[in-house]
Amino acid sequence: MLPLMIMAALAVIQVALVVRDHVAVVHAAREAARAASVDADPGRAARRTLTGAAVHVGPRPAVGEPITVEVTYTSKTNLPLVGPLFPDPELHATAVMRVEK
Repeated sequence: MLPLMIMAALAVIQVALVVRDHVAVVHAAREAARAASVDADPGRAARRTLTGAAVHVGPRPAVGEPITVEVTYTSKTNLPLVGPLFPDPELHATAVMRVEK
């Protein structure tokens, strides 16, 4: 019974780690959208927030128009015993913000 309990606890921890990565991806998208609204190079802000993230910024519109940023990140599921049971999920987040300057 103990091995099953340990596997279940590790599975819950692995899912929590993926959820943590998803929150980081959403945060990186918001940071990149904020940077894109005032700067011409917003990818730097997202990569600083989440190392290894891929950042795609839509075309820069006129001031007052919305700009869209998408961040993609592959979360590594490498927890011992249960990591190989879960595929590495690709996490996406999109943020939209008005261009300020």
